[in-house]
Amino acid sequence: MSLLTHDEYKAIAASLQLPSNTWIDGAYRPAISGKTLETLNPATGKVIGTIPACEKADVDFAVAKAREAFEDGRWSRLHPGARNEVLVELSKLITRNAHELAVMESLDSGKTIYDCENVDVPETAHVIEWHGELIDKIYDQVSPASNDHIAMVVREPVGVVGLVIPWNFPLLMLAWKIGPALASGCSVVVKPAAETSLTALRIAELAAEAGLPRGVLNIVTGMGVDAGEALGRHPDVDMVSFTGSMATGRRFLNYSAESNLKEVVLELGGKNPCIVLDDAEDLDAVAAHVVNGVFWNMGQNCSAASRLIVQKGVKDKLLQKLKVHAREWIVGEPLNPEVRVGALISTGHFDKVCRYMKLAQGEEIVMGGKVVGQGFIEPTIVAVNDRNSALVREEVFGPLLTVITVGTFEEAISVANDTEYGLAASIFSANGKRALRGARMLRAGTVTVNSFGEGDITTPFGGYKQSGFGGRDNSIHAHDQYTQLKTIWLHLTDSSDMGID
Repeated sequence: MSLLTHDEYKAIAASLQLPSNTWIDGAYRPAISGKTLETLNPATGKVIGTIPACEKADVDFAVAKAREAFEDGRWSRLHPGARNEVLVELSKLITRNAHELAVMESLDSGKTIYDCENVDVPETAHVIEWHGELIDKIYDQVSPASNDHIAMVVREPVGVVGLVIPWNFPLLMLAWKIGPALASGCSVVVKPAAETSLTALRIAELAAEAGLPRGVLNIVTGMGVDAGEALGRHPDVDMVSFTGSMATGRRFLNYSAESNLKEVVLELGGKNPCIVLDDAEDLDAVAAHVVNGVFWNMGQNCSAASRLIVQKGVKDKLLQKLKVHAREWIVGEPLNPEVRVGALISTGHFDKVCRYMKLAQGEEIVMGGKVVGQGFIEPTIVAVNDRNSALVREEVFGPLLTVITVGTFEEAISVANDTEYGLAASIFSANGKRALRGARMLRAGTVTVNSFGEGDITTPFGGYKQSGFGGRDNSIHAHDQYTQLKTIWLHLTDSSDMGID
């Protein structure tokens, strides 16, 4: 997507009409209590608007409308081809409103307009379109049959689903979840992060414009302790898909156990290893991948390549290359299209990352290490000797790369797997067999070879160990969590053949 100028983005920001109500049953509504929360721009700390502070009563209302929509079949029993048409139209509307959505996302989250325009908005449109196009191409099955029976295995939408969205990729994570959920025929209640609710509300409005029936997509804004817990405990919600922290993921398991045993899919954190072996080719390209992997979105990415595990023979050369590429990641005002590192999401999160930055001062700072201003931290690379340091073991979720030196391939794999997480990993080597062997040995849901990435919409995304379980986002496999399998058994023998009058 072509970028506008800084002044043009500021003009769009000044003219935006920001949503100020929640979206339930096809219309904007205030919270039943009338309570609101302030929405802040992380880059300035200034209030840019308010959103409803929804509570249990609002969640009850949204779930009731979602259930009504599901049971009367206005969407759930619509032909897959018709659902396809609505989702493709929604994708087109997202593209038509791309600049507006990108600026809204940047103001609400502190993300750079560079990323919003080049990644978040176009990928959101693509994901919605992809799942819409897929749904009328997924075939059901017939089991091996005898002469006396036919057994069909069919997919049916799971029902009313709760989708709990994180603040680091508000638009894209929304698309990852509503794409397959809506395509499958479910009705959904979305709980966006309290910090970043604006674009979810705007997408709901665009979905209605695209022809999505009322009640099928509902957005309840507010705090997790109020709206999120109420959704997790609701007895008429059939499943919940959650992306966020391990601590909150555990709560959703408890909510399920203490209510109706609803299905729970969790995509949680990561402390992702990036292995660079002595025989890695083109260290300049390797450095570009590593820097992108750790500093993209200010490091606020569950798949961030935050642990660089490098063989000693190539360490010094690679660090020099990293410093060169890291300088291209300019820190500054997010609406400036030349800026690559924007503001951290909140004062609380900024304070948390600053604590890790102070801890890094006791290690070897390769570059960076400074707080630029309130909410802004410069890209930092630190070499760490203590492999039990919090810098190595804990998810910082900020622009901080820890470097660990190893001697052998086997040691690199061992260090990489020495974590409670298992979301993503990468390995760089010119030896194809060794790279593939390493990829098979790494305990992670996605392993990239000679690159950093998460795959694409065609590949499943999710983790091992405490990085999550229960299902996968992206790919055809994402539809599994939003559908139930039903066996329909047809007995073909006539009753007279069985001696029954």
